[in-house]
Amino acid sequence: MAILFFSEVDDPDEWRQAFAAQCPDMSFRVWPDIGDPADIEVALVWHPPDNALDQFPNLRLIASLGAGVDHLFRGTGLPVGIPVSRIVDRSLTEQMVEYVVLGTLFCHRQMPAYMVQQKQANWQLLRQPLGRDRRVGVLGLGELGMASARALKALQFDVAGWSRSPKNDAEIPDYVGTEGLKDFLARTDILVCLLPLTPQTEGLLNAAQFARLPHGASFVNAGRGGHVVEGDLLAALDSGQLNHAMLDVFQAEPLPAESPFWSHPGVTLTPHVASITNASSGTALVLENLQRVRAGDAPLYEVVPSEGY
Repeated sequence: MAILFFSEVDDPDEWRQAFAAQCPDMSFRVWPDIGDPADIEVALVWHPPDNALDQFPNLRLIASLGAGVDHLFRGTGLPVGIPVSRIVDRSLTEQMVEYVVLGTLFCHRQMPAYMVQQKQANWQLLRQPLGRDRRVGVLGLGELGMASARALKALQFDVAGWSRSPKNDAEIPDYVGTEGLKDFLARTDILVCLLPLTPQTEGLLNAAQFARLPHGASFVNAGRGGHVVEGDLLAALDSGQLNHAMLDVFQAEPLPAESPFWSHPGVTLTPHVASITNASSGTALVLENLQRVRAGDAPLYEVVPSEGY
């Protein structure tokens, strides 16, 4: 049997080597060189072409190349009845925690203002509150969101989270649902977005929601660009409603050269690098999930297509 790899952003050679080391008897094929379609048992993919997976009669598992799976539900659908899994990996979580802590501290310690002062040769101390006096809000309390919230809590920040359903975590206060979102935003000085992208969360962060944040709040987005109405974000930055935005994700990626985000003084950006899948550990999870579905069990970290995550 064989595994099919499709991604326009990931290096197939890295994954080929990982599969060769861990399962040398499995053929590794890179789209469009699929060989005999009947051989394909696993599709390891990122944003596959529409209907591309319908041609494999023995397909047992569709595995996302990352923790996010919104890319799988943007086209004309997936083969019915084939389980879908996502990658949840310690290295992914550790990377995301690092990025969120970096973005939060960057905004909290007023680094954007100090960078401007450096360009101006302006030696000036800015009044600095303690972390315990800075209210951080994490949108999305899944695996990545909860780990990030706990790391920020350990740094003494005043942390709360928002989710669609109650988490009942003893450490992290949780605001829930549409009504909870209003109160959550009103108490948040630094907003961190780690939501999955679903029809319910697409465009969630718009002018009305930015207006609910305290004036001069900061924003860190390591979720998806689709969560944000980008024109509304730029307007909030221009008006001073938002002081700064650290952005890792955008509506269009790679970010077009003409995008105003490149040169906006209120923006620090990175090219979707907050958390990158490790091929070795990702391969181990895919192989474990293949054994599970062969045995008639559900894969680990199975996705519910109707929920989108």
